[in-house]
Amino acid sequence: MAFDIDKYTKNSTGVQWADLDFDEFERDPLCEETLRTLRYMCDIEYHTVCYLRDLLTTPSHDEPAVGAFMTMWNREEFWHGEALAAVLERHGLRVDFDELKATRLKLGWKDRLGTVKQTVIGRLVGNDFVAVHMAWGAANEWSATAAYHRLAALESHPVLVPLLKRIAQQETKHVAFYASQARDRLAASKKARVVARLALEKAWGPVGSGVMPDIEVTHVMTHLFAGSEGRKLVRDIDSHIAKLPGLDGLRIVEDAMDRRGIAS
Repeated sequence: MAFDIDKYTKNSTGVQWADLDFDEFERDPLCEETLRTLRYMCDIEYHTVCYLRDLLTTPSHDEPAVGAFMTMWNREEFWHGEALAAVLERHGLRVDFDELKATRLKLGWKDRLGTVKQTVIGRLVGNDFVAVHMAWGAANEWSATAAYHRLAALESHPVLVPLLKRIAQQETKHVAFYASQARDRLAASKKARVVARLALEKAWGPVGSGVMPDIEVTHVMTHLFAGSEGRKLVRDIDSHIAKLPGLDGLRIVEDAMDRRGIAS
């Protein structure tokens, strides 16, 4: 079924959490391991503005449906960050978006290089870059959705669990857009299939890698995806990716876990 971009943009709202009793976090605080993972998730949701900046340097921004979606997606991811920041605030951990943004802008060439590389790739493969962008985004969103569901399954907190499930539900809409766009665009172009496969196989890493310290990436991947249940989720993500045209046989997520020594 085609993704209804008009319906999505019309109905896009922030994740709702005003009805949740956040005082419960003071009565029943989260453990340090969970807070560390939430801090990572919050940081990455807030960092989404950088991905939108990347989009504006590629052919993707010329596509009306993609541009409309990315505007809403950027807002929703920011709102996810706000909700998670509110949870952290109740535990004495302050995450300020403006401070975080300023810090990221000071990364200099390391951060800008990512944008420069995307610009070059976009010019090299033309409009087929959009297919690569959508395939990459689908992999990231499948991973993010699995991460939120997994953390909700690991926890029993009466406020955190419903919040995570609400965020995950919104992430499934993001998956639907990326996957439908990737499926159609990859099917239409052999060049796009070749480039997308190469990009994912050689350059993809867990969401947050390249932005967060390696030690934090490994912590979150271990917390969420270690053990048999976690590895099953990892393989499920890979199976979704492998069903996209030209990407059969890829196991980029499981390979990433293996490289980091995440036990199965």
